[in-house]
Amino acid sequence: MSTGSCPVDHAAAAAGGCPVSPRASAFDPFGPEYQADPPAAVRWSRDEEPVFYSPRLGYWVVTRYDDVKAVFRDNTTFSPSIALEKITPVSAEATATLAKYGYAMNRTLVNEDEPEHMPRRRVLMHPFTPEQLVHHEPMVRRLTREYVDRFVDAGKADLVDEMLWEVPLTVALHFLGVPEEDMATLREYSIAHTVNTWGRPSPEEQVAVAENVGKFWQYAGTVLDKLRQDPSGHGWIPYSIRAQREHPDVITDSYLHSIMMAGIVAAHETTANAAANAIKLLLENRSVWEEICADPGLIPHAVEECLRHSGSVAAWRRLVTRDTTVGGVPIPRGAKLLIVNSSANRDERHFDHPDEVDLRRDNATDHLTFGYGSHQCLGKNLARMELQIFLDELTRRLPHLELVPDQEFTYVPNTSFRGPEHLWVQWDPAANPERADPSIAELRRPVRIGEPSKRGVARTVSVVSAVRAAEDVVEVTLAATDGKPLPRWSPGAHVDLQLGELSRQYSLCGDPAEAGTYRIAVLKDPDSRGGSRYVHENLRPGTTLSLRGPRNHFRLDPTARHYVFVAGGIGITPIIAMADHVKAAGGSYELHYCGRDTTAMALLDRCRRDHGDRLHVHTSADGTRLDVAALLANPAEGTQIYACGPERLLDALAEASAHWPDDALHVEHFTTTQQVLDPAVEHAFDVDLADSGLTVRVAADQTVLAALRAAGVDVPSDCEEGLCGTCEVPVLDGEVDHRDVVLTKAERAAGTRMMTCCSRACGDRITLRL
Repeated sequence: MSTGSCPVDHAAAAAGGCPVSPRASAFDPFGPEYQADPPAAVRWSRDEEPVFYSPRLGYWVVTRYDDVKAVFRDNTTFSPSIALEKITPVSAEATATLAKYGYAMNRTLVNEDEPEHMPRRRVLMHPFTPEQLVHHEPMVRRLTREYVDRFVDAGKADLVDEMLWEVPLTVALHFLGVPEEDMATLREYSIAHTVNTWGRPSPEEQVAVAENVGKFWQYAGTVLDKLRQDPSGHGWIPYSIRAQREHPDVITDSYLHSIMMAGIVAAHETTANAAANAIKLLLENRSVWEEICADPGLIPHAVEECLRHSGSVAAWRRLVTRDTTVGGVPIPRGAKLLIVNSSANRDERHFDHPDEVDLRRDNATDHLTFGYGSHQCLGKNLARMELQIFLDELTRRLPHLELVPDQEFTYVPNTSFRGPEHLWVQWDPAANPERADPSIAELRRPVRIGEPSKRGVARTVSVVSAVRAAEDVVEVTLAATDGKPLPRWSPGAHVDLQLGELSRQYSLCGDPAEAGTYRIAVLKDPDSRGGSRYVHENLRPGTTLSLRGPRNHFRLDPTARHYVFVAGGIGITPIIAMADHVKAAGGSYELHYCGRDTTAMALLDRCRRDHGDRLHVHTSADGTRLDVAALLANPAEGTQIYACGPERLLDALAEASAHWPDDALHVEHFTTTQQVLDPAVEHAFDVDLADSGLTVRVAADQTVLAALRAAGVDVPSDCEEGLCGTCEVPVLDGEVDHRDVVLTKAERAAGTRMMTCCSRACGDRITLRL
């Protein structure tokens, strides 16, 4: 490689060698390894060189989650203007071919810069909102059933050719509002656009591709002219034509022509490929497929996990508009980036065991398959709907489906979009469930429009033992009913148990190294809302429960020099796991355990056995109550305080530590202080979303979380009471009225985060990094 083609400063490099590493130099996004599995092909990069220059491609390549998301977030420094730029230079003959058709593709929502982009996005996004998308569900369901009906008794099918290519294309054309009589012609031309933009056709192939792209452009214009004559019908394009009348400076004629063509490709090929990838992945992981067949409620979560693990969008491109750094690597102005979001989705630094398919993965919806920020895919929820319906129909009608053995999967060579060209499956038609029960073919299960709620990410566990741990305290040991190991956890983590109609959170108090079981301890509270009473009265060995998690919003700071652990009553459960961890690591700590008397103090024998002279027991009965003021009289540098217990203890600790550094005290509460919103007391306010460029109005009787979801903004949640921290979002500007019991005093004072399920704006506006 010549220094003239390399953007790296050779003068600063070691004498006699190019600073581009051998693996970076050899990187080939058109090679078989990358085409088959992009995240696996760049695993070396995530581990060793997360930002590197590819001389073969002429791009800087970015592969880690945090770096990819940072690029998506900043669409000023990292312009999307080259997102649709042809990655292979176009021959003069192909250019002339396009010109004869008057091809004049303008920038669209995918690749336009500000300030043009956001005004158009705001005007055009209404048809993509959940309340509008729900009207398309019957059409998607009908089409899917019609195509399954054609091959359900055949015993063998290529799902790509016989369903997955055709249905998303027809859905896309319906969504756009294309007249029925024009659909067949537009189908013929759509694939040419992908090869033309992201592929590597030879000079000879370029001319043939350009011919089809030109015809595609020309015919799209003809259809657009037809729709202009009567734009009263359904569909995104008629809606956009009507919007043009009100916003002619925002929606121009040439822009309508461009989105007509780009919209077909965007809504078709990415969904078709995502569906093929998902079904292939699930059939390769047979136990996961069978789990979905047995519990269709898992389908929305399966969709998210498939989008994360094997999404159809492998990478996007950006142009650097100023000298900057990415992942600590200097990148010059004018450089081009290939941001491999499929690699980010399998980054071990963000997703635990990312190569595994886990339907209950807590953060699967963090995936970047739809992008992020102001250029996040508008059609994401339409795609989710289609994938859910495909999986529902196939798992219900053909649960015995399997991949045809030894088939070779091939992919259209390109840098950015990925899906198998063919997906052969087979089954025994005699075993089709609908032959025994024809009503199975007509069942209709509900579809979730948008990101799935984490409330549904549950696994079934059984009670191994339930033994008395102290007066009115039972210690419960849980194990997965399928015998598989439970997910690993860290000290401070909790799980959510479904107890009849109630969902309750309990801290884990066992050994994180015990992968087969979880342990919790539950106090029978006389003021219980029903959860603790249910545990004491109903849990016996063999009882099965639904469990979500674990999640941890009460993490230890590993940099502390000394830890002061304070537990009140049943608050010992997260604290003992923390003390165990610090002891095992050889750290410095003291453990203060407070209770009414020793007979009511769960896990006390274990504390005495394992923590010896580090343990200080304080009981009212013995007159040895904890003197909180004396304990915290003198702030100690590097000391962190962790406490869990009743509110009066936590309030006393907060008061006694007021002169300590703001981030010294960390607490976990038993209960929330959240009240029902009273519109006579609350006020409405606006939420500006900095990354998306949107403004969302929050009504006086509405939570921020509900308002965001209504606007199609994905925010995960769980307890929705301000207890668990799942719905936390970053705050950039505005004063927060904190109503959660998750954030510390220092975190509240910083004003850089909030819980959207309960906290509100103090004023009339707040800005979030979403």
